Amino acid sequence: MRLLFDDGVVRDIQYVPGQLTGSMVSPLDDPDYFAQVRVDAEAGTVAWPNGLDLAPEVLHGDHEPDHPLGFYDITPDRQTA
Repeated sequence: MRLLFDDGVVRDIQYVPGQLTGSMVSPLDDPDYFAQVRVDAEAGTVAWPNGLDLAPEVLHGDHEPDHPLGFYDITPDRQTA
């Protein structure tokens, strides 16, 4: 996913299927389900229909995740739009 934040920061986040199992994460292994990602304006982050959302401060690059859940920052360099 390529994410563009309000402050102009651009981040490329890659999901690697099959790294975790569980009712919240495993549906993301299906590309059609993964494509249902949306921006949840109220939560200020991306979310899927099952309620899984990702910490915006981690996506922005402000903090390292405690558990990456199969998501990895692949941004070549800190980018701004």
